[in-house]
Amino acid sequence: MLRVHFTIEDVARVRVAAAPDPLWEITNSFQILLTRDSSLAFGEWRRLIRPRLPVGDGQLTGQLTGLLPPRGYSPDFLTPDLCGRHDLRSAVDTVLGTPRTVLRDDLVTLAESRERSRPLPTGIRELADGAPSALRRLASALHGYHRHALAPFWPQIRAQVDADRALRTRAVLAGGTDGLLRSFDPLLRWEPPVLVADYPVERELRLDGRGLLLQPSFFCHRRPVTLASPDMTPILVYPIQHTLGWARRRAHVGTGPAAELGALIGRTRAAVLEDVVTGRTTGELAERFGITGAAASYHTAVLRRAGLLLSVRHGKHVVHSITPSGQALLDGPLETPFDA
Repeated sequence: MLRVHFTIEDVARVRVAAAPDPLWEITNSFQILLTRDSSLAFGEWRRLIRPRLPVGDGQLTGQLTGLLPPRGYSPDFLTPDLCGRHDLRSAVDTVLGTPRTVLRDDLVTLAESRERSRPLPTGIRELADGAPSALRRLASALHGYHRHALAPFWPQIRAQVDADRALRTRAVLAGGTDGLLRSFDPLLRWEPPVLVADYPVERELRLDGRGLLLQPSFFCHRRPVTLASPDMTPILVYPIQHTLGWARRRAHVGTGPAAELGALIGRTRAAVLEDVVTGRTTGELAERFGITGAAASYHTAVLRRAGLLLSVRHGKHVVHSITPSGQALLDGPLETPFDA
């Protein structure tokens, strides 16, 4: 069980990240890649990605396999505080700037968490010493894995995180920080002044006035994740909802949405698409445009099949939000959707 203890100052300093964190997505997705967990959400992605990764390459899969076991401890230095920057280059540069003492401490902890019969690979030991060649290999592995496994799907990842953020924004507007923290139930349970979550180990995280960053993650699954070190910026990475078939959509880039654009002709759907930029429920759309709930559901279904909006369930309601392709359609001519 994880218990996050808030002070009054912490409640005022709760934040929700504005975008997916590329390092958390690398970490979480690589661990999923090594397992068979969550086959419904990630099975198709695994089948597409595994043949594309250069297995045994010391600069990619070999390097990351040594650092990111499928379960248990992962080094905190791989997911540092990016201070609001979410581009991959800045993120990797932040990792490479990790103080050598932190590198060594984290990798010693990793070694101690492994089975005695499985010592750390030579490259990881060199990384613990801060060897420049080892750091270059790590940078190459992070960039290479992201390019092969995540970049082709990044628009879907970003859209799903944006949809979750729309839910959290509505919760804040309706109930402030208390409403935000309660909006995660049952994944997180807000029992003021403690936020409780299922966790593989017993853990007490005391914020002590530092606040908490809530980071939505596309590849986080089943339960939230936090850093092992209590001294780093407090963060709680949490799983979000997924649209089934998201990986398959990437395989049909340039053909799927274009085939359905003819169904979008009409002022009502255009108005719905523009209105969901800030997130709307089906009932709100029906009320705003003077149509029935069934008609609103039909219009959103057409837009969703065309890849122009996402729909996520929140309690009794379904909240619709625009995707990058939908925004591109509003902003100008639609070119290649989901361009990686």
